[in-house]
Amino acid sequence: MNEYDSEIMAGLLKDSGYHLADEMEVADVILLNTCYVREKVKHKVYSKLGELKKLKEKKPGLILGLCGCLVQKEPKETLRQAPYLDFILGTSNFFELPQVLREICGDNRGGGERGDQVAVPFMAQARKRRTQVVRVEEGRAVPENLPKLRKRKFGAFVPVIRGCDNFCSYCNVPYVRGREKSRSPKDILKEIEGLTHQGYKEVILLGQNVNSYGRGLEKKIDFADLLGLVNQIEGLSRIRFTTSHPKDLSDKLIKRMAELDKVCEHLHLPIQSGSNRILSRMNRGYTREEYKCLVDKVHQIIPQISFTTDIIVGFPGETEKDFEDTLDLVKEIGFDGAFTFCYSPLAGTKATEFKKRVSQEVSKERLRKLIEVQQGITLERNKPLIGQNLEVLVEGISKKSPYELEGRTRGNKIVIFKGKENLIGELISLRITEAGCWALRGEGELTI
Repeated sequence: MNEYDSEIMAGLLKDSGYHLADEMEVADVILLNTCYVREKVKHKVYSKLGELKKLKEKKPGLILGLCGCLVQKEPKETLRQAPYLDFILGTSNFFELPQVLREICGDNRGGGERGDQVAVPFMAQARKRRTQVVRVEEGRAVPENLPKLRKRKFGAFVPVIRGCDNFCSYCNVPYVRGREKSRSPKDILKEIEGLTHQGYKEVILLGQNVNSYGRGLEKKIDFADLLGLVNQIEGLSRIRFTTSHPKDLSDKLIKRMAELDKVCEHLHLPIQSGSNRILSRMNRGYTREEYKCLVDKVHQIIPQISFTTDIIVGFPGETEKDFEDTLDLVKEIGFDGAFTFCYSPLAGTKATEFKKRVSQEVSKERLRKLIEVQQGITLERNKPLIGQNLEVLVEGISKKSPYELEGRTRGNKIVIFKGKENLIGELISLRITEAGCWALRGEGELTI
């Protein structure tokens, strides 16, 4: 969601006459858009700001701003830590960026003429400014039809619901993103139709809990219904979505996933822990038995489904038995992949009040064991794909080799292969020749 918000801010600036700088040293405006799901993120943000402070000292006219979840949660602390910031914008105010820049520069006439050149003489005006702008309101709706400067040219993020009502004890999303607000199906479909006209083949529908989509809308509609509408859009090849909360994954949605040809055979379904005691302390709203039944049901209806998940180790009070329950469930389910984390306390969340903290050393050792187990499972899940011909959407040059390309299967597996750059953005068929833990290797360049 932060990446999508960043695309909006970049689009707003482009429409105001600014263009992206290739290097920070030549930029007139530098903006960091922050996440705040772990305490480590905050330290990284302030470390980066410390670097930018030095650049700002050399270049007094530089405009430096901070946006996103960290700012929304701790605006006063942010300004205390970095008083040299020119502005901060919360998660409900990021779209005010052009107006804020005009205030800082003392220019009320607008951001400049549209075009590729910087229309406002930033450096000259910035030296005169005295205003520090703070916008961290709560609950403001993000306007529709905002311009976006997309990072990818083949797949696009499209939020369907913002905010969260679940209040997991370790998470601050409801506090930094607000309560759930669904976008109208009309606006969502209009955005996706516009993307297909631009040549986009894949959309990733976003929400902290997409399964809650539709609550509060005048028209009776749920996420399964929305998937059906998106599936009808001409020119669209693939539909993905994230994230699904297990307690809200309905039978109707599972059946629709199986019926709709454009919905990819991949489901990201965070488990967080395999211990019922810890799941209760996390306020997740389900048991390990209910989660396992849900996975079995999905497998029965969509046999080729690929499952990924999120897991936290070292949650306050987690015993060795609790951790073993998690390992056992991971082995039993056989996830295709998992995002794994050590618990990180966040101020203001319920979990920070829990006693019996797990030491960092124990947490890291449990994380190491979990990763080792999951890597073995991932490899075993990938081996049967050898020899199969799979549809792959080519995403770009491989991160590990400038002489190869990489793409993604419908099951969300990365495939590395040799091919020409003109294949980027195309759907092709590749025969899988090797299976690794992090990626597959394929051959063939047949456009589908």
